[in-house]
Amino acid sequence: MVARRLADESVQPAEFAFSAENANWAEWKIGLYPAGRQQSAVIPLLMRAQEQEGWVSRASIEKVAEMLGMAYIRVLEVATFYTQFQLQPVGTRAHVQVCGTTPCMLRGAGELIDVCKSKIHPEAYHLNADGTLSWEEVECAGACVNAPMVTIFKDTYEDLTKERLGEIIDAFAAGNGQSIKPGTQIDRLNSAPEGGRVVLLEEATAYREKFVPPAPPAEAAPAAAAPAAPAAPAAAAAPAGSPPPTTAGRPRDVAEETAPAIKGPSAEAKVSEAKAESERKKADAAAKADGEPNEAMRSGATGAETDASKVDGGMAVGKATATAPGRDGTSAGTKRTRTIIAPKANPSEVNPVAERGGSPQLFVAPEGPADDLKFITGVGPVLESRLNAMGITRWSQIAALTPDEVEQVEATLNLKGRVSRDGWLQKAEVLARGGEAEYVRVFGKKPR
Repeated sequence: MVARRLADESVQPAEFAFSAENANWAEWKIGLYPAGRQQSAVIPLLMRAQEQEGWVSRASIEKVAEMLGMAYIRVLEVATFYTQFQLQPVGTRAHVQVCGTTPCMLRGAGELIDVCKSKIHPEAYHLNADGTLSWEEVECAGACVNAPMVTIFKDTYEDLTKERLGEIIDAFAAGNGQSIKPGTQIDRLNSAPEGGRVVLLEEATAYREKFVPPAPPAEAAPAAAAPAAPAAPAAAAAPAGSPPPTTAGRPRDVAEETAPAIKGPSAEAKVSEAKAESERKKADAAAKADGEPNEAMRSGATGAETDASKVDGGMAVGKATATAPGRDGTSAGTKRTRTIIAPKANPSEVNPVAERGGSPQLFVAPEGPADDLKFITGVGPVLESRLNAMGITRWSQIAALTPDEVEQVEATLNLKGRVSRDGWLQKAEVLARGGEAEYVRVFGKKPR
């Protein structure tokens, strides 16, 4: 990013003051912000100062800082960050900003820069001989579809050629910039296709016309046709300009007998459906009342008090009347060598730590004092207490965790990947083997 610095001291004014009109505007603008948030007006005030003087000087930055009660460096940061603030004098009649981003460059922005160099100054940020014009290259000005383009103060001039930009610069140099129409300089409407519209060419109407399908052709009457029915009274004449009335008839070969959907369900069908709905509601209510599953709703469903060994392949833990699960939550016939303890079936024996929202006790805590688990990277006081509540109190327990147990610990503590990422097992093994001294010998530093 280009470094933006204030202009040389030789061109800096000694002081700055808002005009009476701008001073009143500034006080009004500051008053729009809540108490204690007046510093939010820094950008509007800097822009007002630039509009008054043509650029942002050191004195104007100091004045804005004084008005808003801000440190000078804070206002300087804003003025040097946003490129809409000019930090040195610019042309009094025009400061031409040529867009140099890729779309404009592909469409001839380089030639526009050459025009600025020949008509204003060979280098950017320099004034012409009489101080009325200046130029610079800027990033995207937001009208890529009409590239190439330039911005002069608050207006953009698009779809330029080098000849057209030369004419625009000459007009501003002569003080006649208002004669140039901003926007696209070719035959197009805003960003529409060049040369005018190519779609939606019809004239717009004030309302959307309703589509009326054509009436089906009348069929010839058979030779022995029945006498014609009396003619219906003539309908009232439609207002002029309104579409002719029409009705959409159903296909000739479809009758209510062959397509019952035309006339809807019969009365008998409605009564039958109502009875079926009533029976379903009664069955649902009965199932809720006696705790039995509603077979009509869930064919083959199992109740709450079922055999745990028959649910989810024997992985489900049943209730008090179910077959007792294994110690790791599997069915009773599954063998495990670890001593993981499943939640107890008797509600009076439920782990109080888990009841309070803590971690369930999955391991049998060894007898004796607990090790300082906080020596392991990533384990703090809170995590240590949760591990202790699970039954993990020794470094040796962590070192001996199997991959399945690691996954279970991480799932319980919501720490997916933490054990392997922080090397719990390796560090716990070293600590269990020789404590802090062994840890320093192996890792070269004290445990945390």
